[in-house]
Amino acid sequence: MSEETVSGPDVPPDRIAISPRSPFFDEEKLMRGIGIRFKGVVRTNIEEYCISEGWVRVQAGKTMDRHGQPLTIKLNGPVEAWYEDLGEDAPVAKA
Repeated sequence: MSEETVSGPDVPPDRIAISPRSPFFDEEKLMRGIGIRFKGVVRTNIEEYCISEGWVRVQAGKTMDRHGQPLTIKLNGPVEAWYEDLGEDAPVAKA
């Protein structure tokens, strides 16, 4: 099984998070808008993703931890990401 990963300036990073506390937070890239397809379904509730490892983190309901941050669960499966500002024919990053 071969892995194909598209890279370049118009492809989102392999891993990114929406929480400013995360080391994978990048406001400039998030401002462009990143579309995520997980297991063939476009998702809008992703907190963090990793394309190469094949997982996403989503919020577990409205539950918060003791610091007021949302509790998340890790889901495994194929992940694809693209920049939404590039339109319909945007290059897609996938593992």
